[in-house]
Amino acid sequence: MNSGTILVIGGGIGGLTAAIALRAKGFTVTVIERDPDWSVYGVGIIQQSNVIRAMAQLGLIDEYVASGVGFDAVEIFTPTGQKVARVPTPRLVDGYPANMGIARPALHKILGDRTIASGAKVLLGVTATQLNDDGDGVDVTLSNGESARFDLVIGADGVYSQTRAMLFPELPGPQFTGQAVWRYNLPRPADLDALQAYNGPTGVGLVPISEDLMYIYVTTPEPDNPRYPREGLAAVMRSKMANCAPYIRELSALVTDDDGVVYRPLEGMLAEGDWHRGRIALLGDAVHATTPHLGQGAGMAIEDSLVLAEELTQHDNVETALTAYRNRRFDRCAYIVRSSLAICMGQIGKGPPVDNAKATHEMFQVVAEPI
Repeated sequence: MNSGTILVIGGGIGGLTAAIALRAKGFTVTVIERDPDWSVYGVGIIQQSNVIRAMAQLGLIDEYVASGVGFDAVEIFTPTGQKVARVPTPRLVDGYPANMGIARPALHKILGDRTIASGAKVLLGVTATQLNDDGDGVDVTLSNGESARFDLVIGADGVYSQTRAMLFPELPGPQFTGQAVWRYNLPRPADLDALQAYNGPTGVGLVPISEDLMYIYVTTPEPDNPRYPREGLAAVMRSKMANCAPYIRELSALVTDDDGVVYRPLEGMLAEGDWHRGRIALLGDAVHATTPHLGQGAGMAIEDSLVLAEELTQHDNVETALTAYRNRRFDRCAYIVRSSLAICMGQIGKGPPVDNAKATHEMFQVVAEPI
């Protein structure tokens, strides 16, 4: 399949990297995104060595690296604040850092600008209300009243994917883990040159994202899956950090803006069977949503995009290409989902504690392997 029309449902990290990779292979691409403002929340994201390599493959690496902070190590701390390990991380692209911290809006702008520059069509405030696959193509009805026919449809619409629900109504949705994550931007200390991860029932991480900023993430047990009101959210986040290491308690005093707090219950899912039916396929969180404990959710979606584009050009038959895509991706994505969940369960006492230094080192070895 060396040409054709492809609809990408979802304008997030997975959908945009899919559009970029597919346009580079010569496909005609339309991206639809339900959010009319095409916005993302303003905290940071960790991008590790395999993502640096993927950005090089996408032709984005220089503007990408210039928009964040590179670092070559992960430091592990005890709950009391004692540093127990500094794990060096492998560089997979010569001349570039092993890892990146980057603000989500900066990453979104890079991917969105390149998607548009590639010639992909982007429709905002639009969803797919009906997908009719007749074997030769997919007739799509859009929420704006338009209809179009595509050779392939890709559902990159996240953990609550409507595409997955239409394609595999029998699959269970994402499952709440009993834990949630809190995120907030803070001033970056001059000596922060690594991801710093603090173990314990309340897990904490500090990630540089610019010369002046880092973001903090805090994972907390939330067994009843509460929904906190926006007013007072900063005070609640501060309270969640009250029993952490002394340095983390100091930082908590800087968490003052309710609107700056990003709170998310942690959920996950893994489709064990097919990732496609006919000419409709799934990608990223829509098919393998992971908790953030290994920092690989976005990385797996980006890798999906590259592999899918490759397999489509290597096979004349769509069914064969989509099967090959899933077979190349499943073990790696399943490892990330299951290993991340094991760390989560250990933190909240639902499983044995996981040695974060060992788990991090192993993860870097796995993702360093070719995709």
